[in-house]
Amino acid sequence: MSRSALLVLADGRFPAGGHAHSGGAEAAVKDGRVTGAAGLADFCRGRLHTTGLVAASLAAAACLGLDVRELDAAADARTPSPALRTAARKLGRQLTRAARATWPAAELDALARAFPKGAHQPVVLGLTARAAGLGPLDAAYCAAYESVSGPASATVRLLSLDPFDATGVLARLAPETDQVADRAVEAARRAATDGVDALPAASAPLSEIGAEAHAGWPVRLFAS
Repeated sequence: MSRSALLVLADGRFPAGGHAHSGGAEAAVKDGRVTGAAGLADFCRGRLHTTGLVAASLAAAACLGLDVRELDAAADARTPSPALRTAARKLGRQLTRAARATWPAAELDALARAFPKGAHQPVVLGLTARAAGLGPLDAAYCAAYESVSGPASATVRLLSLDPFDATGVLARLAPETDQVADRAVEAARRAATDGVDALPAASAPLSEIGAEAHAGWPVRLFAS
């Protein structure tokens, strides 16, 4: 198992399209729910334990080799917002392209054929980790970290927030990120025997509502 591969996959410069998405931060900033580092910390913590946990579980399950069609359907069921489902599939398609170029694998080729418009990003992330020789905990870490690093980076641009403050938020969330990744792997292992319904379905209704409103804005900085 190559830890260097984990660094490549988790690197924000990996060309998977995430830089164009705010993870709900743009809507939260406009609504006044995030106005500085303290609000960003609250936003990221909530996202980590809801969206982050679900994404990490799906990624870990895909890395373990669970059926990708069942996992993709499970991701759909856990994403009520049509705007977020569209964004997740666009990100999944971009990640598939990047992954196939970086770690060529028959599973990734099959995924691209099965989902020409893109599978949900966490499912693709899990298969990508598998193709890179990583394990389910690595996949879970990538997904959990992405769930908070994206909004943190976006908030720096949206609010001209001090990057040191944004990075401090992520550093202070590290112990909880560890916990979420561990919980995600446990859930994925249960799903391997009990089916995908054993995966978490943590809800973040305000984020879903915000995503629908954001999708209708005539002018916006981020795609989601």
